[in-house]
Amino acid sequence: MSVDGWNTVLVLGGIRSGKSEFAESLVTDAPVVRYVATAPEGDPEDTEWATRLAAHRARRPGSWTTEETTENPRRLADVLESAEPNEMLLVDDLGGWVTVLLDPDHQPADDVATIAELAEAIRGCAARVVLVSPEVGLSLVPTTPLGRAFTDALGAANRAVADACDAVVLVVAGQPVWLKSVASATESPAPATVTAPTAAASAAVVASLADSEPTPEVQLPDVLTHTPPATPTAEPGNTWAAPTMALPMVATGLVIQPGMELPMPDEYAGPQAVDRLATLDVPGAGLGVLDRVVGFAAATQGTSTPAAWGSVRVLLLHGDHAGGAAAGTVAGESARRAAQARAGQGALARLAAESGASLQVVDTPASAPIEDQPALAPEQVESALRYGWRLAEQAADAGVQLLVLGACGAGTEAAAAAVLAATAGAEPPAVLGRVITEAGEIDDAAWMIRCAAVRDALHRTRRSSRGAKDILAELGGGDVAVATGVLLGATARRVPVLLDGPVGLAAGMVSRDLAGQARHWCLLADHGGHPAVRLAADVLGLTPLLDLRLDLGEGANALVALPLLRSVLALSAALPVHPSLGGADDTDPAADEPESTDPSHADPDLTEPDRTEPDSTEPDFAEPEPTGPGPASTGADEQPASGWRAG
Repeated sequence: MSVDGWNTVLVLGGIRSGKSEFAESLVTDAPVVRYVATAPEGDPEDTEWATRLAAHRARRPGSWTTEETTENPRRLADVLESAEPNEMLLVDDLGGWVTVLLDPDHQPADDVATIAELAEAIRGCAARVVLVSPEVGLSLVPTTPLGRAFTDALGAANRAVADACDAVVLVVAGQPVWLKSVASATESPAPATVTAPTAAASAAVVASLADSEPTPEVQLPDVLTHTPPATPTAEPGNTWAAPTMALPMVATGLVIQPGMELPMPDEYAGPQAVDRLATLDVPGAGLGVLDRVVGFAAATQGTSTPAAWGSVRVLLLHGDHAGGAAAGTVAGESARRAAQARAGQGALARLAAESGASLQVVDTPASAPIEDQPALAPEQVESALRYGWRLAEQAADAGVQLLVLGACGAGTEAAAAAVLAATAGAEPPAVLGRVITEAGEIDDAAWMIRCAAVRDALHRTRRSSRGAKDILAELGGGDVAVATGVLLGATARRVPVLLDGPVGLAAGMVSRDLAGQARHWCLLADHGGHPAVRLAADVLGLTPLLDLRLDLGEGANALVALPLLRSVLALSAALPVHPSLGGADDTDPAADEPESTDPSHADPDLTEPDRTEPDSTEPDFAEPEPTGPGPASTGADEQPASGWRAG
């Protein structure tokens, strides 16, 4: 989105200005879109008008639902008042609505009162709303009474709706100009946008983060166990962890805002790498579904022959959620798990050691009960986002090539379910996994308490904005906010992220509104059988590579799959092209030796001397040197190695 924090926006523009296309671009990433059509069908003989309507219908994705309000102008206010918080409404346009409003068939209609009702419905709408309207105030005054009535009514409607909306944008010749924004309404300082994507500017961003951002409530922990491998030698074209672009800054540090332009993976390298797999010298059909790993690594590394990830860092986010979200958890259990990981013990630390990955335990702000109050204050959200960004920056500067994101904390699953309900329209019971006690029993009572906490939180925030930062403040909490910052920072530095569990997927859902590019740098190894992970992965377009249904804790499940993913990358990089496609045949010794006319290089079977009588000074034949590892000879009558012929 182009403006931070809006819940309702009015898009104005002249005829053929591109206002409808721009409005549609604002809702492209929304999971649930309801298109509200206001224009009447018109005269059946008017083919030009029918063509215009058909063009509008053709642009709408099949996943959108459409609702007509042409029969009753007052119905538009009813639609807005009854909208659900998880919906995105696109009203196109108010010109058609005013036309119906002034139609004698709908009289007696008080257009002034109906416009006031519409403005009030916009102010109280629980959903996010984009309204489109023609801007006719710049044209000449119409010469007919009906024309003047239309322009007057539309002008009054535009003024009333603009006053009710959080943001207003005017589209001129396809170029949007923001007339009103949340930032300007609150008189907050606008960030200075830097456009030159230079390495020096990026270094200044990092330096400013380190020098100017105060984070007294959260201290960056040291990288703990398992020192990562040395940073790989820089090669031409290697863009791992490279600084990318200058980002907007203010006095307090980096500005993380909606609509950030972050880098995308290489769109050509991935398909080229997958196509290359079909040419390799493999005896079977290939890598199966794991060819997606090769395509992902190729796109994020910018080469058609990607290398296996050498330096890997695991970020374990530890932060508890209070209230009903944590029902069924043992007090202090998450702190014990975090301390265990810090000491290099437990499943996560041992798997990290096996993989040669570094492990960093990150303490995140504790979250308040979401059923009663916001999980975090707005300033805490800003700090947590920048903190997560800095963690990714630190990893990139240390030469880390892959981040593994995990979490341990009481109530994390319920918080992730609340985020999914707000962003994807999910029902809490459908995305909340069963609660398992320490004894391995199912605790249905605790599960119902969690469902009720999420339900109450959604009801409490039904009229709140659904912006990314608002969702983090109201529902997500500290761990989801820090995870979102990690995804954004890793995207900015071109570092791929291996997700594992509800917290990382919830962060992926939130990050779409801040930078839609972030999801393209994420890989999901296994869904673990968790319903929230399944739904979020489907919305984000992340297909799990495996179906192991592991439940070792967030982060640990991904580390189990990591050696397999590395092996696939190493194999795809090392195997030669099949000989039938022009590759060298490693089994043909002559392929590696030049042609020679020297008789001593002739075929030994044709030049071998007659050995019918043994020589008195030489043995019949020399025992060949072994060509590879094998068991030692244990008897004189043991047959020689395969491939050798006795004389």
